[in-house]
Amino acid sequence: MKKLFTLAAAALILASCSQPEKVVDAPHEYHPEWSKNANMYEVNIRQYTPEGTFAAFQTHLPRLREMGVDILWLMPIQPIGVKNRKGVLGSYYSIQDYRGINSEFGTEEDFRNLVNAAHEQGFKLIIDWVPNHTSWDHPWMNESPDFYYRDPETGEISNGRDDHNNPTDWTDVAELDYSNPAMMEAQRQDMIYWLDQFGIDGFRVDMAGGQTQDYWTETIQHLRGHNPEIFMLAESEYFYLHESQFDMTYGWEFHHLLNNVAGKGADVATMDEYLARQAKDFPEDGYRLYFIDNHDENSWNGTVEKRIGNNAHAAFMLCVTMSQGMPLIYSGQEVGLNKSLRFFERDTIDWSAPSQADFYSKALALKTTQGALANGSWGGAQTRITTNHPSVYAFSRVKGDNIVTVFVNFSAEEVTVDYSGAIDEDYTNWFTGEEAELEEDGQITLPANGYLVLTHGEC
Repeated sequence: MKKLFTLAAAALILASCSQPEKVVDAPHEYHPEWSKNANMYEVNIRQYTPEGTFAAFQTHLPRLREMGVDILWLMPIQPIGVKNRKGVLGSYYSIQDYRGINSEFGTEEDFRNLVNAAHEQGFKLIIDWVPNHTSWDHPWMNESPDFYYRDPETGEISNGRDDHNNPTDWTDVAELDYSNPAMMEAQRQDMIYWLDQFGIDGFRVDMAGGQTQDYWTETIQHLRGHNPEIFMLAESEYFYLHESQFDMTYGWEFHHLLNNVAGKGADVATMDEYLARQAKDFPEDGYRLYFIDNHDENSWNGTVEKRIGNNAHAAFMLCVTMSQGMPLIYSGQEVGLNKSLRFFERDTIDWSAPSQADFYSKALALKTTQGALANGSWGGAQTRITTNHPSVYAFSRVKGDNIVTVFVNFSAEEVTVDYSGAIDEDYTNWFTGEEAELEEDGQITLPANGYLVLTHGEC
């Protein structure tokens, strides 16, 4: 007989470009062991504190560690160009000196202290790298003007063109020329400088698809020669970057799907289509970065609340539990960041809002402790649980004896749905600690904007 598995709504809420056809699915053994169950937190130093400094951010490390954060990703920390600067303070991504420190954030000693303190408290720390362009007053502009791309129509150094071959509006930067071997080597040596001098743990590479596969294959080989345990994140969905040994690429498409499903009521079946394409195109052990917010989305496309309303926690649960994904938290997300931070000015995060740290701590601990949810091919296979509702998404992941079963309701109403294809087992409700029984086929009631995570077996 089918069982009606009903959960208290209140309890749950509180807990609660084109590219080639196919990648070579070869084994990739370069992922550092420490990344197996890791998550990531994006740090916006300028807006994090009233001071906007490394030292001020450093005081937040114990809080973030207690919340369960593993990898700290710092947005660009180098000096920002003055020539053609946008706004008062300029864009972080207009780099004036690849080896310098933005004096607004502190000194080299301050940054070294932050790296050391992060390591002492168990974090890994990576920095943003901007290889596609520099500011117009970078020393290369005078010393090595041949390092820069020139517009074929005008012959002048250019700020680049977009996918439709139109000039970009990035008027504060000059495009680099990746057909110049000397420029590529200079760029590579600047990256190595940060590994050798400060002991950072890797890079998040901005617009990684703007360079060639050969460049990244050779560069990452050199970087791992200086530190075999570094972690490389590519802001790109080009799967060939996994062949160049990037550990992780962006899940931009998945993010946009979440916005549509959680914010606009699109059918959850669109996520099945996404997963099918991912299984076809991406290597099994290629990590994907999943998120509900980051600096681009927040500043240019609106807050989480604006995009997905009351579904923030439900959507983040998918970022934590979906196959191959590593979850990202953006600065202030843990207090429900409720404004779009200005990109070229000071705009400090309001930390006085009610903390959601308990939810994020519990969600990140789920990722850390459940072997089925490990990153890449370390984790378990994902099997869809079918339901009769376009706003309810459900699946199980299994690794050995460990099972994690997830139900998410993106509807603004409580729903009771039939489901089929679950794993018949005794479970524990991850967020309440209550024992729960689930049959292969049955019926389940989920609260509005709610979620249910059930765990079973050894982790």
